[in-house]
Amino acid sequence: MRAIKIVNGLAIFFSLSASAQKQYKIVYNVLEDRQKDNYDIYSMNMDGTGQKNITNTPGVEWMYYAYKDKVYYVSDIDTCHRCYFLYEMDAEGNNKRKISDLQLEDSWMSSRNNGTEMIVLGRIGKLRAQLFLINIKDGNHKQLTNDTVSTKRDPLFLPGGKEIVLAYRPDRSLRQTVPDELWKMNLDMSNKIQLTHFPKEDTTTEWFRYHAGPPQWNSKYKFISYLSRQNKQNQIYAVAPDGKKHWQITSGDLSSGWHSWSSDGKWVIMDKSTHEEKDYNIYLMNYKTKKTVQLTNDPKYEQAPVIVEVKK
Repeated sequence: MRAIKIVNGLAIFFSLSASAQKQYKIVYNVLEDRQKDNYDIYSMNMDGTGQKNITNTPGVEWMYYAYKDKVYYVSDIDTCHRCYFLYEMDAEGNNKRKISDLQLEDSWMSSRNNGTEMIVLGRIGKLRAQLFLINIKDGNHKQLTNDTVSTKRDPLFLPGGKEIVLAYRPDRSLRQTVPDELWKMNLDMSNKIQLTHFPKEDTTTEWFRYHAGPPQWNSKYKFISYLSRQNKQNQIYAVAPDGKKHWQITSGDLSSGWHSWSSDGKWVIMDKSTHEEKDYNIYLMNYKTKKTVQLTNDPKYEQAPVIVEVKK
């Protein structure tokens, strides 16, 4: 199937195999109403057709992760504003259920052991945010860390489930001078290895911007991708699991930001925006050919897409 999109008055032709069309759907976050701080989750087909709101609530729903045909998202429904808890649904918005009573932070997440355990950033009471494991079936959770000195977010399991990569800063008091970088470590934060090193000569990126953003795993080519704002522009970069090889994946006039990979590692779905970050839309890229197509064209902010398998 060939998807056709009009971008800046030009027709862009993009080949999508019939198997890819049937195998996946795309789920993404939409800012419905800025004044009311209302975010919803939408889904669409791989060619951009069939866009629909699958949460449609007045609060904040934000989707971070999918495992096979399951979508995992945080929601503040039935609780205080931006007090997040973990929920599950499918790519059609069906079979919604609350997973756990552990309050979560605004952070990406990942799973291991065939999707039965989720690593998240959460908190209990006044405890500073820590890493937890959540049992997806019964919602029970186990605290992994008790470190109040560092900052940590967006944990990603590496294959095997014994190591994680996350955005980490050893001393949170240095946040305006030392950026978050991607580090690899064990679940108890031992055996730390720094994977990324933001260019010291780049002084254009404010301290609160992504220097090394949420890590994502490419299962086909075995690398870690991440968002980094360099030279006044967000783009997607990659690093080998041992940190020895680094390269840039996206470039161009538009910034590329939050993204994820299809389970076969062939497709990367991402949001793109102007440098001023005044408009976000969803784009799909074939990693091998770098051919890219715009799937949404809406004044609403459409961000952080994830490719979800379709249950057969």
